[in-house]
Amino acid sequence: MIDIHTLRGNPAVLEQALRDRNYTQEAFLLLSKILEFDTQWRAIKKEEEQLRAERNRLSNEINAKKKAGESIENEIARSGEVSKRIKDISLETATLEDEITSLALLLPNLPHNSVMVGKDENDNPEVRKWGEPKKTSKDVLPHHELAEKTGLIDFERGVKLAHHRFTVLYGDIAKLERAITAFMLSVHTSRGYVEVAPPYLVNSKTMTGTGQLPKFREELYQCKDDDLLLIPTAEVPVTNLHAGEILEEKDLPKKYTAYTPCFRREAGAYGKDIKGLIRQHQFNKVELVKFSHPATSFQELESLTKDAERILELLEIPYRVIGLCTGDMGFASAKTYDIEAWIPSQDKYREISSCSNCTDFQARRANIRFRGQKGIEYVHTLNGSGLAVGRTMIAVLENYQEGNTIAIPKVLQDFMGQETIELKTR
Repeated sequence: MIDIHTLRGNPAVLEQALRDRNYTQEAFLLLSKILEFDTQWRAIKKEEEQLRAERNRLSNEINAKKKAGESIENEIARSGEVSKRIKDISLETATLEDEITSLALLLPNLPHNSVMVGKDENDNPEVRKWGEPKKTSKDVLPHHELAEKTGLIDFERGVKLAHHRFTVLYGDIAKLERAITAFMLSVHTSRGYVEVAPPYLVNSKTMTGTGQLPKFREELYQCKDDDLLLIPTAEVPVTNLHAGEILEEKDLPKKYTAYTPCFRREAGAYGKDIKGLIRQHQFNKVELVKFSHPATSFQELESLTKDAERILELLEIPYRVIGLCTGDMGFASAKTYDIEAWIPSQDKYREISSCSNCTDFQARRANIRFRGQKGIEYVHTLNGSGLAVGRTMIAVLENYQEGNTIAIPKVLQDFMGQETIELKTR
């Protein structure tokens, strides 16, 4: 959530941010309404201050007249009127504060000044590359064709059991996904991240804290009889671990990693990535979350991104890092890097992680602060996939495909207990 002092003191900054993010006129009307309510709030708060001063003055006059034996009837009557108006103002300001907060929750974070202004993904600059692709679509079977050939990835029974974009894994492919997950957690915990096993269902307050609510409700699966929603990413419960808390400056940065399944309705993804595991309603992911001092959060973003990249380097899978432009960034982010792994069957890099600094945007919503030399301040929150497990598995299946064999990357062999997966035609 944007600091109300920023909205009040320099609304032009947010107006420019909305333009840079390609928001519609509706968002500008929203901002205008917030400023209108805020003007009303400040006016009646000023009236309240004046009335409190008048009530204090009346109290002194009443005491003085009592001592002098003079009539205090008029002063008492006026004091009653003032007290009633102060009580009414308290209700009015509370209503306005609720209105301002509910509208402010719909406004996105401000892009950092280092983010390139652009319209969409076509304007995203490439930051760096690692490794050289050795395979192309001429050399491999797409993972979804591999699934049909071997039966180890079962899309039909996923549909039967649930719906489209759900999948069943068998045998060595299920084992491979488990090995990748364990490997990722092992690497991240060795680098100082504390492993967390959070709930997969959270309440609406928790979803609001990270920015999924109220704006993205249509993307979420929810339990109709309870105030519970399935998490779209472990970022949601892990970032909210410290909701309402005051951390100590000496404990920053705090670093967490978590494996969870993730659940997304993909309401806006009709027709995208129909085949295979690229875009599922349920998928597994290892997440990285940091709580940082504001002065160092952008350095922490660089290191978090490198921690995610390290997984692909250890797996020896070519990748590239791109910086998201203003028009392609997520709602809560001030700056984001996407990591894209080489997918041979598509002859291109595909997103496998997004690493973001959300500055104090989520911390204000979830009231996460720290006690430092300057007093009590909001922390900066950061998150990134470390990595999406299903997409990592696709990258392994295709980059390590040799005819009817998948060579297991060296770093996964101890987790798998084998060096190859033999693909038998069903």
